[in-house]
Amino acid sequence: MQVAGGHYHVTARGTAKAAIFRTDEDRLRFLLILGDVIEQFGWHLYAYCLMENHYHLALMTPEANLGAGMSRLNQLYAQWFNHRHDRVGHLFQERYWSQLIANESYVLAVVRYIAANPVRAGFCDRPRDWPWSSARATAGLDPVPRFLDVAWVLRTFAADTGEAAALYESMVEGGDCPR
Repeated sequence: MQVAGGHYHVTARGTAKAAIFRTDEDRLRFLLILGDVIEQFGWHLYAYCLMENHYHLALMTPEANLGAGMSRLNQLYAQWFNHRHDRVGHLFQERYWSQLIANESYVLAVVRYIAANPVRAGFCDRPRDWPWSSARATAGLDPVPRFLDVAWVLRTFAADTGEAAALYESMVEGGDCPR
């Protein structure tokens, strides 16, 4: 279901669980394309995480255009990836998976889930250690990419940005969600 103003958890996985990111250059290109798609479709991205064979996004679509935007994102990235790695065929197992998020507190649970994904996979010990997610930028440890809306996430914790970033990091590290 696509709705205007809908909050979503979105993921896409490589065909047969194959890698969709082989190198840091792949990840950087994906983020560049993601940023362009977010701008083109007017989305608000609250969290992302790039794993080896899949990615996660938490976002809001002011218009009912999730399908069109995801099609554009996956198509542009797959074309680039196939050309770069001299391969043909489908990169993604399915078009994408999405779940409409019912309320703000659940959006925070999805943000937490996305940040913790590399920890659960055993790639790092803490969300802040994974360079290919929004966790570091949201916690104030890295510059915020132009396409990431950390303000919305931080406002749910506190009015003061520093305090909000610390509360966010506590939540994604496994502490209690403030709502």
